[in-house]
Amino acid sequence: MSAILEAIFRRRSIRKYEEKPVPKDLLLQLLQAAMAGPSAHNGRPWEFVVITDEATMAKLRSHLKYGKHNAPAAIAVCYNPAIASSPSSKRWWVQDCAAALENMLIAAPGLGLGAVWIGIYPKASSVKLVRRILGLPPEVTPFGLVYTGFPAEEKPPRTQFEESRVHWEHF
Repeated sequence: MSAILEAIFRRRSIRKYEEKPVPKDLLLQLLQAAMAGPSAHNGRPWEFVVITDEATMAKLRSHLKYGKHNAPAAIAVCYNPAIASSPSSKRWWVQDCAAALENMLIAAPGLGLGAVWIGIYPKASSVKLVRRILGLPPEVTPFGLVYTGFPAEEKPPRTQFEESRVHWEHF
């Protein structure tokens, strides 16, 4: 099996973390992976907010229904139409941000980290909440959070391949 497929199969949602901080260099590597993601016409409409402050993490945990996990850090993936370098970004920003976020999830295990995707957009109440907690300007939309840290649980690699869901040439 190729190293790329192995990395993809090792991506699992980790929801339990050790109580130790994530070094800045590992967070920067996750961000490098994120920004290596594809975007429509290379518009790169994303910005990121790195959260390591315990008080801010506690606010996210206490207010987000699916964000209760004890991760010591999070990275918010945000859409900013003002910095997008392509008009296509206004139409395809969700896909662009999802690709950036998924790249972080795939990169995390290779860095010895666990990670889980906390969805924010399109739930209006979550968008408003995260915008307030992180002090985002009104034109910046939080798409999702990547909670990350050193895993306190281990999950085996897997694929969820089901050949019955594959159609060749037509449905």
